[in-house]
Amino acid sequence: MAAAPLLSLQNIQLTFGGTRLLEGAELIVSPGQRIALVGRNGSGKSTLLKIASGEVTHDAGVRFVEPKATLRYLPQEPDLSEFATTLEYVEAGLGPGDDEYRAQYLLSSLGLTGAEDPRKLSGGEGRRAALARVLAPKPDILLLDEPTNHLDLPVIEWLQSELDSLRSAMVLISHDRRFLSDLTRSTVWLDRGVTRRLDKGFGSFEAWRDQVLEEEERDRHKLDRQIVREEHWVRYGVTARRKRNVGRMERLAGLRQDRREQRSVTGSVNMQVSEGRTSGALVVEAENISKVYGDRTIVGDFSTRVLRGDRIGIVGPNGAGKTTLIKMLTGTLKPDSGTIKLGSALELAMLDQGRAKLDPDTRLRDALTGGGSDTLQINGQPKHVVGYMKDFLFTPEQANTPIGKLSGGERARVALARALSLPSNFLVLDEPTNDLDLETLDLLEEMVSEYAGTVVVVSHDRDFLDRVATSVIIAEGNGDWTEYAGGYSDMVIQRGEGVQARAAAKAHRPGKTSMAPIAAPTADAPKRKMSFKQKHALETLPGQIEKLEIEIAAINAALVAPDFYTRDPDGFAKKSKDLIAAEAKRAKAEEQWMELELLREEIEG
Repeated sequence: MAAAPLLSLQNIQLTFGGTRLLEGAELIVSPGQRIALVGRNGSGKSTLLKIASGEVTHDAGVRFVEPKATLRYLPQEPDLSEFATTLEYVEAGLGPGDDEYRAQYLLSSLGLTGAEDPRKLSGGEGRRAALARVLAPKPDILLLDEPTNHLDLPVIEWLQSELDSLRSAMVLISHDRRFLSDLTRSTVWLDRGVTRRLDKGFGSFEAWRDQVLEEEERDRHKLDRQIVREEHWVRYGVTARRKRNVGRMERLAGLRQDRREQRSVTGSVNMQVSEGRTSGALVVEAENISKVYGDRTIVGDFSTRVLRGDRIGIVGPNGAGKTTLIKMLTGTLKPDSGTIKLGSALELAMLDQGRAKLDPDTRLRDALTGGGSDTLQINGQPKHVVGYMKDFLFTPEQANTPIGKLSGGERARVALARALSLPSNFLVLDEPTNDLDLETLDLLEEMVSEYAGTVVVVSHDRDFLDRVATSVIIAEGNGDWTEYAGGYSDMVIQRGEGVQARAAAKAHRPGKTSMAPIAAPTADAPKRKMSFKQKHALETLPGQIEKLEIEIAAINAALVAPDFYTRDPDGFAKKSKDLIAAEAKRAKAEEQWMELELLREEIEG
């Protein structure tokens, strides 16, 4: 028998400014469940979570919370202003019988002392304090709205581990795919005012969503054809009769009403980058560069080469010096020692982390054009600012809206739109994923992957780095930086751990190469080993690759037959699909073999 729900929202309806935001949304949370709440920006996810927490009152529907259950809610913008210290703020969230020492433990784990003045905290520090407050009582229900926003990777990894250890039921809103995939077991999709539920974690969501949308499109097409048939009957089927069939006319009216009431899927961002001239093959060469502020080494004796087409990810804790490293690599900050050589014909475009260049009083249209014009040049072609706004999901009515009046997600889209409109062959993105929804993230990943120039990206999004980076530079601590081939997961395999900085006592290794293998285990450390599954894959993958190459050669031989297409066009199309599938399998197998071979060399060497 299923456990009674701790929290239940049924047939929730809410209207904002004459627009129906929620049209019968539902959310059922049972003990221990971990639910991903997903949907486009503006779909009402945060509002639904506020209704669940009791902060917002709905127009219609039923909200039920088990009377004995404890519930804690993390908003996107927590308010700490009424408290003298962060410790006082966190302790105020404890209930009778809760462990008061847990408040200090959580603050320390999140990098705070408890003595901070809440009115002087940065956005990231305020979110850490708010996380400590909601986690401290170990509540029965946790409602978390973008818990990873403004957090660096060490804290995200710690938070994921802490949440995984709790027995609380959770509802999570996040743009961090890895975070959602690892933690959730169910998914609620809020789309066009209604919810759909998948009893699988976020890792299975996107394939399911695409299938649902395809089915909807087929149903919409069928409905359109029905309307055409009925309209044809109305016009031509009663020419011999003066009196129309009332029932059939009512059916036509009903079909038209159904079609009007179908809310279309929210549009997608049409993201493209304005590419400049082709740069030289060498983009940046750094030799033994260093930067010291006071008695602190930010970058010490670091070397790297960046070639055209490289996509470099830079990761590390907040304050490690990622922005300082970027400034040196782009030539805007001179190193204290060492040399920086920039390639020829570079055209730089930058997206800064804080969106600092977005004046809150500037109109949207002026922020995109620079003012004084209604057009932009995109890839050498003029484009009206309103059309460019539509590409990034802004309406024409928003053209004169001040930047300060836009939401966080909208400001993120403005910053991206402006950065991508500048002709460039060297793109620097500092935290580009902040406040973007998953669909926009997909398009950003696709754009970065297909960009003909060179990209340097600072990000705390592990999945984003896995999808776009060709190498990752990580802050090791004490000014040490190391570069690893591949994405974030490749770095973890080679390094043997996540982004947490190595022990401060570890001696600085002068003159170390930038592409460093994982350090050899000490006598006290357990020796790493390959699992049986990894060894078996390493042994069998070459045979699989050879079979795929034979299959690909046979398909190519069939396709080049001069009369194949004219003789059997369907067979030709099938063979072409088979070729694409086989090449994809071969590429995946080769990539897997290379990763395992690297791992074997590191363990044995």
